[in-house]
Amino acid sequence: METLGHFINGKAVPGAGTRTLAVFNPATGAQSKQVAVATADEVNSAIEAAAAAFPDWAATPPLRRARVMFRFKDLLEQHADELASLISSEHGKVHSDAKGEVTRGLEVVEFACGIPELLKGEFTENVGTNIDSYSVRQALGVCAGITPFNFPAMVPMWMFPMAIACGNTFILKISEKVPSAALRMAELLKQAGLPDGVFNVVNGDKDVVDQLLHDPRIAAVSFVGSTPIAEYVYSTGTKAGKRVQALGGAKNHLVIMPDANLDQAVDALMGAAYGSAGERCMAVSVAVPIGPIAEPLIERITERARALKIGPGTDKEAEMGPLVTAQHKAKVEGYIAKGVEEGATLVLDGRGLKLQGNEDGYFTGPTLFDNVTPDMSIYKEEIFGPVLSVVRQNSFDDALALVNKHEFGNGAVIYTSDGDTARAFSNGVLAGMVGVNVPIPVPMAFHSFGGWKRSIFGDHAIHGREGVRFYTRIKTITSRWPTGIRKGAEFAMPTMK
Repeated sequence: METLGHFINGKAVPGAGTRTLAVFNPATGAQSKQVAVATADEVNSAIEAAAAAFPDWAATPPLRRARVMFRFKDLLEQHADELASLISSEHGKVHSDAKGEVTRGLEVVEFACGIPELLKGEFTENVGTNIDSYSVRQALGVCAGITPFNFPAMVPMWMFPMAIACGNTFILKISEKVPSAALRMAELLKQAGLPDGVFNVVNGDKDVVDQLLHDPRIAAVSFVGSTPIAEYVYSTGTKAGKRVQALGGAKNHLVIMPDANLDQAVDALMGAAYGSAGERCMAVSVAVPIGPIAEPLIERITERARALKIGPGTDKEAEMGPLVTAQHKAKVEGYIAKGVEEGATLVLDGRGLKLQGNEDGYFTGPTLFDNVTPDMSIYKEEIFGPVLSVVRQNSFDDALALVNKHEFGNGAVIYTSDGDTARAFSNGVLAGMVGVNVPIPVPMAFHSFGGWKRSIFGDHAIHGREGVRFYTRIKTITSRWPTGIRKGAEFAMPTMK
């Protein structure tokens, strides 16, 4: 059984502790690897390495840091299929989806290549007589990233390229369910010329997370995961004096107006609800048809979902793979049972799916509920599986109010042919990312990703210019070079004349 360790100070570290965690192939249900749980000493070694590397890396000209990012980008492109295969083997998503994830992460690396421009400050000549003022953005120090199982490459790349390009050093703690992609990216960064200690990977569980959250040498923490854990990370990290951005859960709605192109709306719902088995924080899990469009919408979704091609990630024709673990499969199917118990109409039941040759895989088929109401658990809570709930509404105003009352505000989508309706939705919806006839409105790298309400804790969204702001702090310098004429001490509040 292969045991994966850590990557500390430019080297693979096998793991000194006795504790390991199992890594499974979700398509077969068989354990494929095990990952070492970092000891407190190993986490401390990673922090020491990052802290020691920080002064020289922060002093490295941004142009040279950008050149490392350029080389890393090239290596990611060369190894995209390899990374996608690692992701599929541990997460379960189909290869094309995994490769798309690598591409979306690579886009952040491309954005980070422009760091010399992004770090430029401001200068004002003569704010007062012979006095100039200027601002600069400087790196924070050692930063940490805590990332989820559903995007082993993309979410870490939302964080560490920006942090490193800004002059920080970084420690990544990825989900123990999907460790391989992070370790491979660490090797590629070293190959790209990144100095030892600037990027480190430690594997483990909550003990590792807590050590990162409490260690005073960690200046900032980025997190993506469920809302309860995001709130814990934010409160614990900020209490320890750290800068924290913590992205939490979601319950993304897609409103379908009667004037919408029905074929496009159905295509959108199929991919957004069932792609990656629903294990996306931007998955659409609630469809909100307005008035008479509900019946034909449900009929077409049911027909399409029954024909969905489900298989292991290695199957080139598969459109949806398994869930990540047996425990998560049981949780998702528990929600389906609860939906039935609470009175929703189960139109399509994905439980009990068995694939020939992969009978022990963690597969749950596409599931569709109708007549869901806002008081039901399947509406209120994030299921993170291939479960789509239909909540019928009578009017646009009712639909907008429904979306805005939910505790989560990650993403929201409307399908319509009317510009006034689209504008009213975009302006009035309480969500951080909005789609108009776009099913999964994940912003490009040069914008920023982040929700509202209990989908985020902290003031900063992730990547884009928000990433630069999060991973740096501003310093403003006001300077005057004496002319030799001294006027003596001044005790009033200084003003510029």
